Amino acid sequence: MKIFLALLLFIGGFLQSTAQSFELGKVSVAELQEKVHPKDSSAVAAILFEKGTNNFIYNQGKGFEVVLKVKVRVKIYKKEGYDWATKKVGYYSDRGSSERVSFSNAYTYNLINGKIEKTKLKSEGEFNDEINSFWSQKKITMPNVKEGSVIEYEYAIYSERISSLRDWYFQSSIPVNYSSYTNSVPEYFKYNSNSKGFIFPKVTVSQNNNSIIITSKERGDNGGLAYQSTSTTFSSDKIDFMEKVTEYVSVDVPAMKSEAYVYNLDNYTASLSQELTSTLYPNSVPKYYSTTWEDVVKTIYDYDDFGPELKKTGYFEEDITNILKGKVSDDEKIDAILNHVKTAVKWNDIFGYSCMNGVKKAYKEKTGNIADINLMLTAMLRYAGFTVNPVLVSTRSNGISFFPNRNAFNYVIAAVELNGKTILLDGSDPFSTQNILPFRVLNWGGRMINVDGTSSLVPLLPTGPSTSSMALIYSIDEKGEVQGECLDRKLDYYALKYRNDVKGIKEDTYLEKKENIHKISIKEYTRTINANFKEPVAERYSFSGNQFTEQIGGKMYINPLLFFVQNVNPFKQEVREYPVDFGFPFMDRYSVTIHIPEGYKVEQAPESYSVAMMDNMGKYNFFCNVVSNTIQISITHQVNDAIIPAVHYMMLKEFYQKTINKQNEKIVLSKI
Repeated sequence: MKIFLALLLFIGGFLQSTAQSFELGKVSVAELQEKVHPKDSSAVAAILFEKGTNNFIYNQGKGFEVVLKVKVRVKIYKKEGYDWATKKVGYYSDRGSSERVSFSNAYTYNLINGKIEKTKLKSEGEFNDEINSFWSQKKITMPNVKEGSVIEYEYAIYSERISSLRDWYFQSSIPVNYSSYTNSVPEYFKYNSNSKGFIFPKVTVSQNNNSIIITSKERGDNGGLAYQSTSTTFSSDKIDFMEKVTEYVSVDVPAMKSEAYVYNLDNYTASLSQELTSTLYPNSVPKYYSTTWEDVVKTIYDYDDFGPELKKTGYFEEDITNILKGKVSDDEKIDAILNHVKTAVKWNDIFGYSCMNGVKKAYKEKTGNIADINLMLTAMLRYAGFTVNPVLVSTRSNGISFFPNRNAFNYVIAAVELNGKTILLDGSDPFSTQNILPFRVLNWGGRMINVDGTSSLVPLLPTGPSTSSMALIYSIDEKGEVQGECLDRKLDYYALKYRNDVKGIKEDTYLEKKENIHKISIKEYTRTINANFKEPVAERYSFSGNQFTEQIGGKMYINPLLFFVQNVNPFKQEVREYPVDFGFPFMDRYSVTIHIPEGYKVEQAPESYSVAMMDNMGKYNFFCNVVSNTIQISITHQVNDAIIPAVHYMMLKEFYQKTINKQNEKIVLSKI
């Protein structure tokens, strides 16, 4: 009976909340008086409601366009929530199919001496910025915002791009009390709707009658008599049609909180995506769009700025012939062409699978976007006789697409098929090599477009571990001060990251930062970065420090890993609904040799220890050996899967806690 009553109360509360009228201009004193969010006291702000309506309107001479109108009310609890007083709306600004954005009804509300004070957004609080050649954004910054303020505004997006409707997010990084999205679609359009995340909105579907008026004109010559002027007649036709109205409502949605090793929360945030799958206009045959991945690939390949660019010739052949002279092995040839592209064309920091300048112009002007560079790379490798195809990719920042659509991808790389293996290449990063792609590309899988027009899934995540090897040799004096040497070697993705981290940074600046982080003094520093990016990078330095030991009661305590020790478990959540994304498998090795001071002996040292995760997902080995006044420690920390599913989160969290506990065990030295 208690469960039944609780269920009735929940349903009643839900129905009551969904029946409310969420309109602008009706801010209450209670909303302004609220000090903390009732269900999340840590929230810096909350969306009290966000209500979106998406409609199709008919413009004479242009056809249908989509209008998304959004009404928003936000509560600011803390200063850290002031960022929510700024709203940015991106829009497509390329000529031919540009969008328009307008803001209205923007006010800030404060409670002053028990009365509601209302401040209107002025024109100086509204900005328009160009992001790149294709996208711009309109931004507002609300006035007079304080702790306790309530802000509200409305914005509208007018778009002719009916192929993909705007995504709607029911969840955010702050709590959302109420979120609704209503989409009214004429019977002429069919959309594929897909949800992401772990919050499932209440969905209501209905039908609605609508109509449009189409005006046409005809010019007549009044019987063809030359002396009589022509005349224009107008006629109007009313066309009735049905609309499918779908309403999505979510109530009391918790904040989406990030944790370690989540590189794009959008992949798991409750949201709705929609893409056009077919159209059927009166007196016409149906037209089908991206209903399968094969349809998506074919559509993209047929774009003028994709498929035809792969076939362009006459701009690189002589250069490629020259650089291949003397190259015998396939490996040498691939490296030579890849390095030529990396030096010949600089990436302009713009993504895209469609060429921006075109391969010929990019090669001539030595700059281009991702498609310019990697479609050019594909063409050059084909000229050299390799079997190579472009691979469509969604970067980590673009997220993972769970259903076929053209917006799923924003990047393209090249894939060479050689001796039964696939070699992935990206010419946009100066330090990338065969199968070592920029980190931004390591996002599950891509779609390879084969010459015959078919496509196949290509895994992007590395399978072999990248290694980092640290060798520490140091001695401790009777005062507890440490002096020693460190050799740090990195391979593959560790090396790629290191090269990018130190690029353009002065050595003195780099060392100063390293000293501050590790609390050491560094001398005799050398760095080895081989011109062959397949080789490891290494740095060697001598160091000293006096903050690594404790002396209590005539005994000395020291952590053997010094400044490499990990003190805190990166995994803090009790439950995690999304996977742990390391990006690539890795193996961290530590070799530590410690010379203890004269007059001391090892009273206690950590015991050797091993722990492993199931299914060979990872392991940790700790080996310790004491010989006279020398302590030798060897540690291997290995994770073999780039992505650990959420179902194994608790196992991973426990694994990390055990490794942290072990490496934080102290060596105890006592006087002889």
